[in-house]
Formats: sequence, C-alpha cells, structure tokens
Amino acid sequence: MERREKRQVRRSALSEVAFRRYFPASWFSSLGSWMLRFLLGWSAWDLTLSATWVGITAALMLAPALLLSPWFGILSDRINPRSGLVASMFIHGFIALAGVVALWAGVFGVPVLLSLALAMGVVTSGHSPMRLALIPLLVERAALPSAVGLSATTFNIARILGPALGAALIAGSGPELAFMLASIMFAIAAAILLKLHGVGVREPRPREPYVQQFKAGIRYVREEPAIQLIFAFTILNGVLGRTVVELLPAFAGGFLGGGARELAMLTASAGLGSIVGGLVMTRQQADTARLLNLVAMAIAAAALLILGLFLGSNLYRLGALIFALSLVTTIAGTGCQTIIQLRLVESYRGRVLSLWTLFAMGAPAIGSACLGVLTDSFGYTVVFTITAGAGWLVLWLLYARRSSLL
Repeated sequence: MERREKRQVRRSALSEVAFRRYFPASWFSSLGSWMLRFLLGWSAWDLTLSATWVGITAALMLAPALLLSPWFGILSDRINPRSGLVASMFIHGFIALAGVVALWAGVFGVPVLLSLALAMGVVTSGHSPMRLALIPLLVERAALPSAVGLSATTFNIARILGPALGAALIAGSGPELAFMLASIMFAIAAAILLKLHGVGVREPRPREPYVQQFKAGIRYVREEPAIQLIFAFTILNGVLGRTVVELLPAFAGGFLGGGARELAMLTASAGLGSIVGGLVMTRQQADTARLLNLVAMAIAAAALLILGLFLGSNLYRLGALIFALSLVTTIAGTGCQTIIQLRLVESYRGRVLSLWTLFAMGAPAIGSACLGVLTDSFGYTVVFTITAGAGWLVLWLLYARRSSLL
C-alpha cells in the first residue's frame, strides 16, 4: 500500500498521453527559438562590429516581455493556450522566414535586424504565459513537478544545441540556411500542436475588461501570502544565482584573464548544470512543503557557492563551481514555478504566472547591472561576500514565513 501511494504522489509527466504528444513540440520550439536568438545576435555583430548594437538587439528581444507579459497573461486565461502557442509558432516561423527573404534580397541591414528582434521580443512575451498556462492542463497534479522539470531540461538543452547548430550552419552554408532551418522547426512545432485536439479546453467564463482582470489578478496575489512568498524566493534566487550566470563574461576575463574560449567553456558548464537541475526536478513529488525545503536548500547552496567562486583560480575549478551554481539555481527556480503551479486557482493561472515571469526575468537583469557596477568600484571579493551574507539573512527571514504554504 505504501509503495502504491508513493507512485500516486510522484508520477512522470511522460506517462500522460497529452504531455507525450506535446513534448516533441516543445523540443522543436525551443531549438528554433534559441537558434533564432543566436542568429539575430550574431547578425548584429556581423553587420556592425559594435557591442552597442549587439546590446540593443538583445534588449529588443527581452524588453517587450517586461511590458506585455501581464497582458498576454490575461489573454492566456481567456483562450485555449494551445491556440496561443500555435499562433506563436507561426509568428516565430514568419520572423525566421523574413530573415531568409531579406538575406536573399540583399536588404538585411540594421533596420531589418532591429525590426525582426523587436518582433521576436513581442511574440516571446506572449509565448511564455501560454506555455506556462498549458502545461498544467496536460498532466495530473502528481505529474506536475515532472512536467515542469522536463520543460526546464528541454529549454536548457536547446540553449546549448540551438546556438551550436546555428553557428555550424553559418560556418558551413551561410546564415540563409540557418534562418530557414529555424523556420522549419517552428512549422513542425505548430503541426504537432495542431494535432493536440481536446487539450487546453476550459469551462467558459464571463469576460471582463482587461484592466479589471489585471486588477483582479493583482488582488488575488495580495490575498495569497503563499504566492507572495514564492515571488520573494524567486527574486532572491534571481539575484544570488542567475545574476552570477549573467556575469560570466566578466568572470572569464576578470578571474581567468581569458577570452572567447574560456567564456564558451563557462557557458557550457552553466548549461550542463541547468540540464542536471531540471532532471533533478523531474523526480520530485507534488508536495509544496518538500519543494519549498528543496528551494531553500538550493538558494543557501547558491550563496555558499558565490563565496566559493574566489577559489576558482583556474578554468576547470571555476567551471565546476559555475556548473554547481547553475544546477542549484535551476532547482530553486523550477521549484518556485512548480509551487506556484500547484497553488494557483485555474482562473488566475495565466495572470499570476505572467507576474512570476516578470520577477524571474527582472531580478537577474537588474541584479547583474547593479552587481556589475559595484564590482567595478569595490571588487569581486567585497561585493560577492556581502551579497552572499545578505542572501543568507533574507533566506532565513523568508523561510521563517513558510507556514503560509503548509
């Protein structure tokens, strides 16, 4: 009996028919997305040889999410999120195809590049809430940690393979073929999603104005201490773990005195750590108290590893530390997302998850900018020692409020 109950508590998402049918679409979508991001970033450098334009291109692919994610979160509560993902795949594919046409026509310049990057940012800001809203509709509650973990694993493997494939195609055949392959990947993902009949369907609900629905979502979060707590854990994890990963170029140059080779190895270490962290989460039970303990331990380990980074005097030691930091950061981030998914009322899922996405993306973005400025002024040792100490203090204060999740 005990073994049977254990099997019921922890279940693989791949045992769910709907998720198995959806899973290949997530692979093609993630690979296409990371390849397209790489191609746009590479094109910015190839066209301008300017780090400024590379930064502007990256900002255009990220900034729209900070403004539009809440609106798309409301939309994902109104429609079948599967339909939203299908539309996202078609638009992604059109962006990649537009790159092919522009290259063939000889008009692929900075204005075209920036237009494609902005379009990519807008459609991505809609894709994330739709994807997060669909996953819980594909699996039973017991399989939700596995589904979130598998999705994170897919995302992080694609983060390595997509750019690598794009770089290989550029070197061997030119960017036209790379853009075309990205478009084909999105088309395959759309075809798979179109065959997912009967998923994502919800009971019809009265439609309120968007502003009213947004306010209702904010009010729901304000009345749920457990969700507020997970938002705070998400921000802390972003500042402690994700921030350091975003500063890898500085570590490669500042700690190691290296260049592209060292940065590539550290980036690969971070990617591998994220993959392992995602796989760890696929083995967890749908138990919010246990998941919160795992999140807290992962964030505590991240603070400890930040102090340990100063021991990374050579590439291999620093790579091992970055691997471990990325692993625990992924566990904490995926754990927070899983707890949110388990706690949410279905009618508010899209809106709340869009807010969670804002915190998950915004914390490392702001944190890396602030820590980058501070380390230039005071040095790595002082800034990261204070950051780790403050992180442990904030973690202790947050963990003391865990009763709201029990």
